[in-house]
Amino acid sequence: MPFAFPKIYPILDASTIPAEGRSEFLRRLGSELTEAGVTLLEYRNKTGNGLQLRADAAILRSSMPTRNVKLILDDRADLVDDLEFDGVHVDAGDLSPAEARRLVGPDRIVGTFGGSESLLPGILDEPADYFAVGPVFTTTTKQTSKAPIGPEGVRILRALAGPDRILTAAAGITLATAPAVLTAGASAVAVSAAIFRARNPAEEFRRWRAELG
Repeated sequence: MPFAFPKIYPILDASTIPAEGRSEFLRRLGSELTEAGVTLLEYRNKTGNGLQLRADAAILRSSMPTRNVKLILDDRADLVDDLEFDGVHVDAGDLSPAEARRLVGPDRIVGTFGGSESLLPGILDEPADYFAVGPVFTTTTKQTSKAPIGPEGVRILRALAGPDRILTAAAGITLATAPAVLTAGASAVAVSAAIFRARNPAEEFRRWRAELG
């Protein structure tokens, strides 16, 4: 993966996008996040229809040029090429990482769920560039039945994964708890509500970057 994975992995969930003025909101948000220094962003839309997904993705791509920002599409590996995104994230129950890799090709980013209290059997052998772990804390933006693992769970998963794998820790992470999660062994913290439910997401991202580097 010819890309330096950042410590902060923002996830824009469709539930945080207002229905009124949606297009203008996304256009402004994308431009402001790019200016703030975002280099990686996942767009996740579990409930919208295909037309909405395509419309949102087109605006994000136009306002966040690929030379500045790598855009990851949640789940829909079949649309990555068409939407000119840079990769896909597939969870357990979605396509397998191998199927996703076949669809997006060798040069795009593929991420997948790596495990919770332990790594999924054989997951490190899959053709993925990063592995999401968690939930670290309780989350409000994604449905999960798994119990939070906390920073100590991240530490255990890092020991199992070894030093070189990219582990993105997700769920309920705040700026106050992020340093402990990174110290425990996460390569990056995946953040949704803490950034995108802030009054000014771009300014909030700047605050995270100043604190975490």
